[in-house]
Amino acid sequence: MRLAPLLLPLLLLAAAPAPLPAMWKVSDPDTTVYLFGTMHVLPANTRWRGPALDRAVAQAGTLLVEVVLDDQPGRVAAVLGRIGMGKGLPPLAERVPPAKRAALTAMIKASGFPPATLDTMKTWAAGVVLTGAALGQLGLGSNVTGVEPELEASFRAAGKPVLGLETAEQQLGYFDRLPEASQRSFLVSTLDSPASQRRDFAELLAAWRSGNLPALQKSFDDDPEFTPALRDLIVRQRDRAWADAIVQRLKQPGTVLMAVGAGHLVGPDSVQAMLAARGVRAVRVQ
Repeated sequence: MRLAPLLLPLLLLAAAPAPLPAMWKVSDPDTTVYLFGTMHVLPANTRWRGPALDRAVAQAGTLLVEVVLDDQPGRVAAVLGRIGMGKGLPPLAERVPPAKRAALTAMIKASGFPPATLDTMKTWAAGVVLTGAALGQLGLGSNVTGVEPELEASFRAAGKPVLGLETAEQQLGYFDRLPEASQRSFLVSTLDSPASQRRDFAELLAAWRSGNLPALQKSFDDDPEFTPALRDLIVRQRDRAWADAIVQRLKQPGTVLMAVGAGHLVGPDSVQAMLAARGVRAVRVQ
């Protein structure tokens, strides 16, 4: 019995709920929009659902994600083939610093994509293709999942619609508007060493799972390849458009769950910051 007072803090700690990924709520008298930050790629069996999110899933009549792809297989490849091919570009190896060329060669080999085809692609499009190989270096193998597919399956099983905030054309179009220097920064960002990529991913995953917003923000701020032009096109402009979509959605009654990459819900360019500029407050509920 003398040990009981000493063990009590440990027992309370063990019973305390584990921190979970962050979620916010935007509402008016007849509309609720839940904002949930996702990870597009996760190790299988990663725990990320909790009571608050489950209630939001149950209450919501519609799921909004960045882009719906599984109802149109091959759409991304088709869009890449249409807008991702370039003319008069130097070989891909000449578009990265000399110190990164060995890493590029290794990444191309890991991707299984013909080098000659990559040479004919715009720099951003080659970066998109090689991102798949970069994900393979995280050591996840085929044991990979993501938040959106599970949420989409839940909504479809309940007969509730899943809608995209963007089309594949719109999403890839943001990259296509990048200046060449920013496209090359994006390509270089896929060429970090496997050990570095695994470390960065582990830190990002830990920050996301615990809802640690400062750590999430730091992971983006510390990326030297995340240039101002990249940030403006793939974060600020999209977050502004999504905030406008939420404002419009508040004019309709009902409940919506909006699940987008967690990076869009942190920092000065976040969706919540864009909403605040429009006089709409997002309240964190998880």
